[in-house]
Amino acid sequence: MKLKLPLIAAFVAMLSLTACGGGGSSSSNSGSSSVASPATLTYTDTVVGTGTTAIAGKSATVKYTGWLYSTTATGNKGNQFDSGQFTFTLGSGSVIPGFDQGVTGMKVGGKRTVLIPSSLGYGASGTSGIPGGSGLVFDIELVSVQ
Repeated sequence: MKLKLPLIAAFVAMLSLTACGGGGSSSSNSGSSSVASPATLTYTDTVVGTGTTAIAGKSATVKYTGWLYSTTATGNKGNQFDSGQFTFTLGSGSVIPGFDQGVTGMKVGGKRTVLIPSSLGYGASGTSGIPGGSGLVFDIELVSVQ
């Protein structure tokens, strides 16, 4: 019984801290929720490919859709910011580190959802259409590896 009161007090303190979110709005990010970012890079294979494996130094062609990470949206997919298809060399630094790491290890024909923290995306400064500090979510399909 003596342990119950400190446990309840700790829970109430934690709950009140989580309720203290900055209540202001950002004028440069109208129409979307506050900036959020996952703690670490994570990925989920929705389809496991059977073809060639994507490794550093190889050229990978991917189809992708990118969203801003959101803690309140289904699948953490907030506002969509881009989609398309392109080819890049893995490990060359030509894409953000989280995208590069998210594709590495995939096999051709595979599909993967990758959650990228801001530190492996566009960082504190952001880029056009992506606010600083934003985490990202990508659905990626590996089309080919050469």
